[in-house]
Amino acid sequence: MVSSEYERRIAARFATFDQDGNGYIDREDFSGAAKALLAEFDIAARSDKGQALYAGAEAFWQGMAGIADRDGDQRITRDEFVNGAVKRLRDNPERFAEIARPFLHAAIDVADTDDDGAATVADTARVLRVLGVPENLAHAAAAGLDGDTDGRVGEAEIVPAFARYFTVPE
Repeated sequence: MVSSEYERRIAARFATFDQDGNGYIDREDFSGAAKALLAEFDIAARSDKGQALYAGAEAFWQGMAGIADRDGDQRITRDEFVNGAVKRLRDNPERFAEIARPFLHAAIDVADTDDDGAATVADTARVLRVLGVPENLAHAAAAGLDGDTDGRVGEAEIVPAFARYFTVPE
């Protein structure tokens, strides 16, 4: 049985996805996040990086809707999110993170200003701020993603961290 504390932590993550704060998660939240990231890094939507980010956002939305949109209305309510996320996490947190992989890969690519396959901790913090992490927490969170302490954050570090995000206390 999943504890109510566990469900509370999962529910707290809902706001991360509800980018526009309208009380549900929908495709526009994902495309809006992509648009905001591209603006932050001054990258054109029609560029290869821009197109990859939008495609990753769409794949992420489709994966999230597939596990959580129980009534098929193309909107995920807080309850649908909690129930879908809790079930998927109970099954396998890494598999849950895989739905985000295309978006996370593309976001790292957008933030990778020197095209070496990873983003600096500072640029990763910029990504986190754009995605709604408070300013006072973004740098510490980004530094925490840098598991090998090389000052860079890559896909191998961020995808497992995404799964952990849903399983650790706030």
